[in-house]
Amino acid sequence: MLSEVLRAVRLTGAVFFTLDGAAPWVAEAPAARLVAPHVMPGSEHVIEYHVVKQGVCYGSVVGGTPVRLEAGDVIAFPHGDAHVISSAPGLRGPTDLSLFRRPESGQLPIAIAHNSRGTERGQIVCGFLGCDANPFNPLLSVLPNMIHMPRRLEAAADPSSLAEHLVQAAVAESSAAKPGAQSMLARLSELLFIELVRYQLSITPSGATGWLAGLRDEVIGRSLSLLHERPAHAWTLEELAKEVGLSRSMLAERFHHYVGTPPMQYLAQWRMQLAAALLSSDNVSLGEVAERVGYGSEAALSRAFKRLVGVAPSDWRDGARPQLREASGQLL
Repeated sequence: MLSEVLRAVRLTGAVFFTLDGAAPWVAEAPAARLVAPHVMPGSEHVIEYHVVKQGVCYGSVVGGTPVRLEAGDVIAFPHGDAHVISSAPGLRGPTDLSLFRRPESGQLPIAIAHNSRGTERGQIVCGFLGCDANPFNPLLSVLPNMIHMPRRLEAAADPSSLAEHLVQAAVAESSAAKPGAQSMLARLSELLFIELVRYQLSITPSGATGWLAGLRDEVIGRSLSLLHERPAHAWTLEELAKEVGLSRSMLAERFHHYVGTPPMQYLAQWRMQLAAALLSSDNVSLGEVAERVGYGSEAALSRAFKRLVGVAPSDWRDGARPQLREASGQLL
């Protein structure tokens, strides 16, 4: 199911930087919406993340409590908040948007040095991920502002874990100018993000609510799987409840408790996200979009899309976007 969500929101990796600093050093990044036009033009939402290659440093959203980062740790900022990575907690630095412009040579990763005459060194690999936030991204809305995945925990649990290999591969690719390194780094960034989400799911408390917590609940996880596996099916609450072995009222209550919306409303929102992704392709007709997301006609899809998204499908295809809450997919 997570795979279907990531596919529908068109997760893509992009530009990499490498930071090499000697204490004291600080790298402060502005909000991702400001750097997005430079690093990932055309992306609705940009997520920044960092892999610690060497040394010890600290990371946090601006104004937040810094966390200690060691070699092999990964830190990400799913909502694109302005953030700071530094050799010591509490340091602040200037932001420079010119650093985010691609070099004329096009060669990546872009190497940035900070206070290179010092002896206590820290090296960071920085990556970006673009995705659709609207009209509906159930994952982004439930992720925290910052995710810290410590290597020591992953390695202790499983020394051969995928996350461990991905971090090692990202570090290796960022250090050597091999053919195809840029494409490799982009794909690695996508896989690392998936591992970050899996990690966040693993540390979600048992009493938590939200989309991720719903995945771990046997009944709600099964309900979400069915809706995602067959979004074009003419689901009813009664049929879905029968499939998961609950009464209609119990399923509706439990689904709303975890996910925050009734099952059929969730399905309608998810269909709009699928439709929006399909509309981005000029090769898919409106009639085919309607059929693939569970509407019997172009007219029925157009009515639902206009009601739930705020613009007609044809206008969305032409680039029109209503004002939406970033990363939530809800109309203001």
